[in-house]
Formats: sequence, structure tokens, C-alpha cells
Amino acid sequence: MATLQNIRNRGGLLVAIIIGLALVAFILGDILNSGSSLLRPNQMEVAEIDGESVQYPDFQRQVEEMAEIYKMNTGSTQLDENTWVQIREQAWQSLVREIVMSDIYEDLGLTVTSDELFDMVQGNNLHPIIQQLFRNPQTGQVDKSAVLQFLKSLELNATPQQKAYWLYIEEQIKDERIQTKYNNLVRQGLYSTTAEAQKSLEAKNQQMNIQYIRLPYISMPDSAVAVSEAELKEYYNEHQDNYKQEESRTIEYITFDVKATEADDASTLKWIEDAKDEFETIAENEQYISVNSDVPFENVYQKKEELSDEIAEFAFTNEIGSVYGPFKEGNTYKLVKIDDLKDLPDSVQARHILINPDAVGGYEAALALADSLKGLIENGASFAALAEQHSEDTGSARQGGDLGWFRKNQMVKPFEEAAFNGEVNQLYTTTTQFGVHLIQPTKKGKEVKQVRLATLARTIEPSTQTYQNVYAQASRFVSDNQDYKSFTEAIANEKLTKKLATVGENDRAVAGLEDSRPLIRAAYQADVKEILHNNEGSAIFELGDQFVVAALANETEEGIASFEDVKPRVELAVKKLNKGKALAQKMEDAATGTDMEAIAESLDAEVNDANGLTFNSTSIPSVGMEPAVIGTLASLSQDEVSSPIIGNNGVYMVKVVSIINGTDEDVLAEQTRLNQVLGSRAVYQAYEAQKNAVEIEDNRAKFY
Repeated sequence: MATLQNIRNRGGLLVAIIIGLALVAFILGDILNSGSSLLRPNQMEVAEIDGESVQYPDFQRQVEEMAEIYKMNTGSTQLDENTWVQIREQAWQSLVREIVMSDIYEDLGLTVTSDELFDMVQGNNLHPIIQQLFRNPQTGQVDKSAVLQFLKSLELNATPQQKAYWLYIEEQIKDERIQTKYNNLVRQGLYSTTAEAQKSLEAKNQQMNIQYIRLPYISMPDSAVAVSEAELKEYYNEHQDNYKQEESRTIEYITFDVKATEADDASTLKWIEDAKDEFETIAENEQYISVNSDVPFENVYQKKEELSDEIAEFAFTNEIGSVYGPFKEGNTYKLVKIDDLKDLPDSVQARHILINPDAVGGYEAALALADSLKGLIENGASFAALAEQHSEDTGSARQGGDLGWFRKNQMVKPFEEAAFNGEVNQLYTTTTQFGVHLIQPTKKGKEVKQVRLATLARTIEPSTQTYQNVYAQASRFVSDNQDYKSFTEAIANEKLTKKLATVGENDRAVAGLEDSRPLIRAAYQADVKEILHNNEGSAIFELGDQFVVAALANETEEGIASFEDVKPRVELAVKKLNKGKALAQKMEDAATGTDMEAIAESLDAEVNDANGLTFNSTSIPSVGMEPAVIGTLASLSQDEVSSPIIGNNGVYMVKVVSIINGTDEDVLAEQTRLNQVLGSRAVYQAYEAQKNAVEIEDNRAKFY
């Protein structure tokens, strides 16, 4: 159905934004390899949300349904792992919201009736998704007759997949509407009083210019303050919320990197040398390069100064068909062949009409429209008038499509090729990532000789033998060191580089290791001081171009970290606290009167200025967040000097130099502003509060 394809083309982005359609991969191997015991319900439980068990098959069905919708929406046939990850996450978030909120909606009597859905899909109050899908790109108006025609055709000749796609859209419209109703209810319950608005207005109106003296914590060495074990434990006990920790595993591992050897280098050179004779005789260079080279053929003409001296000398002193090389660039051996020589302009003036395929029903329709416009122009129609009417490039459309003069490498390659290689005043059609272009070169600059090169390249890569040799090294290490003690001793004895990684159960990768999710899963299936094994029972993980051998060094459970684990952090906090007290006493001893310069001189410090501060300020310019200082200012009168204030970045003494009272007395406007702020928080915080009120056990890491 062309209409449904058009809906997917035009509605994809808005649907993604409004209904939260995301992306996502399913790895079944671990489950199939885990034995029949996984068939028991408690071992197939992917989650328990608010007491409701979610079984793996049910969750996976939702994931696959969402994946099919995504494929239809994008025209994809295969999804990569990153896309699968995102789709699984979207399915999870949707499932959690549904379970958490369904009873709440029911208790509040919130529903979306069939009449309401009808009104949003084909009535007088069309939902934004429907408006986007059926908006006429020429008029900008929603075509309700197109909605009715589409729904009728959906009943008569749509495929099951197309019907499922449309039902999914309807379901998301219903979900979005009921969420909106709930959010609106919460908004209506949030209200700022007149007294609160008056207080806020007073805080905004009163601006203070201050002087301050700061003694930063770093001005006192750590050795100047002593801390006792009793102090540390007392602080730890009183601030345990600061030492909450997530569940994690610490992995120790070594890598055996698969790198190309000298033999691989020599083999690659021999391949390129053997190919030279054939490359010299080939007439269809582009086709030969596309089949045999590790880099694609580039339909690009280059001036002498755009090439390296070595290649430029060859290219502009030899005939078409001549071959240079082999030579080595980085990790690649190359042969370069002169494919063509031309006198070409160094700059071009051109105009174009850009057609957006999404706006006209796909690339075929866009190409057809470009061909139609080309015919009209060739028969005398005004290019400028058609550009103003049809071009999606609004900037150039106002100039009749004119792009002015541009040099090479300023435009995307397909566009540049048509503009530079085409004849003046002739019309050419090409496609880029921006859409379909109807291009007309109008003037060309001075012509200079340029060359097009065909490059046959072969990258130096590890051979199968190299992989086998490195794997043999890893196998020998594993065979000789099958427990944690020998693992760590061998690393030291063989002077290998041991690496550490701390990972969470749902982390997707270890930094620096490709496709390392299996290593993370293995860490959560092992005991501490145990060598990790993959699903096949091997201690060797093949991750990209590395073989990895790892052990579980430590595990951290969710909760409050032990005193011993966080003792260094506690010691830093207590030292900072004691420094604050000592610096405050030093400042208080120096405070004799209200002369800030005199106080600063006695402290060997400086007097700084900060202007325009209000009670709503959050920081002091050039210093940072200092809520204690800002809060103290509200209690000071003009010319009054504060007592020492222990802050985040040091100890302060402040003096209010002047107070400027504003004239804004519109309490109603301030109350409206505060209500808007509260309302804007409702959408996110109301749901988060409901979600945090229920217990969610997430077991996805056991399956993915």
C-alpha cells in the first residue's frame, strides 16, 4: 500500500518523538545452552514489577513485535546489535510504565473511549501523529478525506503486517492520551499560593552587591589537621547515605592482541605486486576497483597541488592507463592508475531544486517529479519560478535556486560531480543524503588540468595463521594457569599487562574491548577469585581482534559500602570539615571591625566583588556553587559583615555593600510563572514517584 509507505516515510520522526519508538537484538544462544531447567517459571522470569511476574517469552514477544514495527517504519530488513539493544530498552520502559500505571489509571477512572479514539483518528480533533501523517505538503493542511480513504483501503486490501502497523499507531495514540490525562490531573493539583509568589518576588527584586574574602581549603595542607579513627567512624555513621553503592563486579584480564605480522605484510605486498600486470591491462577501472580494492573508486578529479608530490609528479607526466606503485601508505599497499585527464574549472556557479522524498512519497516519486520539472524547464518554464515553488532548500529557493560560486569539496560528492562535470546550462538529476536534486551549472571558472586516479588498495590484516598463533598463546596461558592464584602469578612472572574493569550487570561493554557483553555476563555467573568462562566453557573470550583471559577479582553488592571500603573518602571529608573549622577560627580571630581590606591583609588574602546576587542565585561568579553563602546574604543588612561561613570551596566572610530593590510588583504574574514551573515538572516527576514506590526486580541481564 503506497499510502502506508508514505505514512512511514513522513511520520517516522514524529512517531518516534511522541510515542517513544526506539530501536533494539536478541541473543538466544545462552538460553538454549542453559539446559531444560530454564523452562521452569522462576528461571524464565525476566522481571518482577510490583509483584507481577514477567516471563521471558512474553517480554521477548513484545521486543520482536516492536522490532517488526521498527523494520516497517524504516524499511530495514536486518537490525544490528545496537538497534536491538535500544529496542529491548524501549520495550522494557513501555512494560514498566504499563504495569506501574495501569492500576493507577483504573483507580482514577482514566480511560480512552472508542468515541474519543475515533475523534483523534478521523474526527474534529485529530491527534498530532495523524496530523503529521496526512498533512498535504503543498498546502500544509491536514487532508481528512485522505484519512478516510486510507482507513477504507486498510479494511479492504491491507496485509496483516500493514494492519498490525496501523493498530500499533492507534495503541500508541491511546497510551499517549491517557498519559496526558494523568499528567494534567497532577498539574491541577500543584499550586503556588499568593504568599509563595510574594516571597519569590521579593527574593527576585532584592539584588545585593557584596565584597567577600575566601580562604580556600587548599590553602591549608592536609598535614595541618589531624583526624582520629573515632572521628572517621562517627562521620561515616552519620553520613551513610553518601556511601551508597550499586552492585558491580571487578574484572582482572589480559589480552592477546591479534596484529598483522611481517609475514602478513609481505603477503599483502606480494598480492598487490601480482595484481599489477592485470590492473595495467584493465579497461573498466571502476568495476575492477569495486571488486578487488579495499577502498572504493572515487569519481573525483584533482589538481596537481591537491596530490602528494610523489603522486602528482607521476600523474601529470604520464599517459592515461599508466600505473604507479606499489607503495605503502599507513597500513595499506596501493597501486595508482591514471584513469582520466581533463581540463576542468576550479569553481562553478550553479542552481538547483531540492526535492524531499519524504514529502512526495519516496525516492521514486521524487525522481519522477525532478524529471517532470526538467521537462518543463527544457520547454521554456522558468527555473527560478519552479525553484521557489518546489525546492526544499528554502535559502537558495528565494534566490531562484541559485547557490552562487563554489569550489571543489564544498558540496557533497554526487552534487559536486554533476556540477563540475556537467555542461553549462544543461540539466542533471542526482541524489544525495538531502534528497533529489535537479542541477543546472550556469557558469564555470578558469579551467585547469585535473586527473582522476583509480586506486587499487589492499590493507595489511592478520592472516588465519596469525590468528591461530595468537590463539595458541592464549591457550597455553590458560592451560598452565587454571586458577586465580596461578593466573595472577603468571601475569607478574611473564611481565604481562593486567587490566581492570568494574562493570554493572546491565553494562553492554568493557571499555577498549569489542563486543564484550559475554565477558560481563560471565563475571556475574562466577565466584570471586575464579577464572571466567564463556558459554562454551572456554576461558578464552574472542572479542574483536583480541583473545581475552579474565578472572573475577571482586564483587560489590548493592547497599551501603563498608567503612573499610570507603575509608579514604571518609578521611578526605573529615579533613575538609576540620579544615573548615580551623580556617573559620582563623578568620574569626582576624575579624576586628568591618574594614574588609584590613581583615584580608591580616589573613594574607584578597577582597573580591560579586554583584547582582539574589536569594535565587545558586553560585558566586568565578567561585562556584555556594548555597551557604547565598543563604547567609538574605539575613544581612547593608554594610553588615558576616561571621565566617564554611562553604563548598572554602571559608568565606562577606559584606553587603549595597542593596538594590526592584520594582516588579506583579504577584499574579509571578504566581503564574511558579505554577508553570511546577507543571513542567509534573510529567516526569509524577511517573518517577509512582515507579519508585513499587519494587522492580530486573533480571534482563540473565537473558541478554
